[in-house]
Amino acid sequence: MRPVEARSSQKRPQPRQTVLSAQIPEARLKIQTVVELTGLSESSIRRKVAEQKFPAPIKDGPRCTRWVAGSVMAYLRRQGAAV
Repeated sequence: MRPVEARSSQKRPQPRQTVLSAQIPEARLKIQTVVELTGLSESSIRRKVAEQKFPAPIKDGPRCTRWVAGSVMAYLRRQGAAV
């Protein structure tokens, strides 16, 4: 008989969301993905949201905030046009 191994209390890492998700306009992006796409820091994104200079996120739950990919990509296109 084999001994029963104790299960680890650590959570399994969640699969990483890739920037390819942004190609789907209705996809909901995590903050880490938005940071990768824009090159802005998380605090800069949140500050721009407060200043209404960046698309506001949607709340999927009490601890789940996501950005709609289409609105983030539209922001990036506007920024490219402004340069």
